[in-house]
Amino acid sequence: MRVVVVEFMSLDGVVQAPGAAGEDTDGGFANGGWSIPFFDPEVVGGVFDAALANAEALLYGRRTWQGMSAAWPERAGDPFADRMNAIPKYVVSDTLGDDKLTWNTTRIPGSEAVERIRELREREGGDLLIMGSPTLARALMEADLVDELRLAIEPVLLGGGKSIFPEDGGLRTFELAEVKTSEKGVNACVYRRVAGTQG
Repeated sequence: MRVVVVEFMSLDGVVQAPGAAGEDTDGGFANGGWSIPFFDPEVVGGVFDAALANAEALLYGRRTWQGMSAAWPERAGDPFADRMNAIPKYVVSDTLGDDKLTWNTTRIPGSEAVERIRELREREGGDLLIMGSPTLARALMEADLVDELRLAIEPVLLGGGKSIFPEDGGLRTFELAEVKTSEKGVNACVYRRVAGTQG
């Protein structure tokens, strides 16, 4: 399985709280909902549609999973929502009890996350897709477990916030496999990891 990370991203690499004002205010982040003015269903929505089409399972951190599991079951009837609801999910968490899991989800303890995700990656199958979950995405980038980045890079600077990119000085090379530009100035980019470039 390939590990694929899909994110809304600002020009300065921020992925925090793209969808709503109160989504994630960690660190005093006050720009929640910044991606909404740049959304279009064809180019930006297409980043997520294409990623989900190739996914065998979804992978989330706790905060993102809680938001998604509360929102998506109510959207049944739309093909994208139906796929989101049907596909198996994993959530990385030390605080969620297994009795609290819904939405076709299996818990991975945080202390075992890198090892368990490495094991999933070695299985045959489709993609293991991470949407959002910046802390988890960053940990997997640091562990050199990310095979592809699908980024909707939006023409806005946020001046700080959560990023998925490591700051460990490691060199990791990706190649640009695809890019589409929307009328609103979003570059929808697909980057694939170049073999043999580890941090």
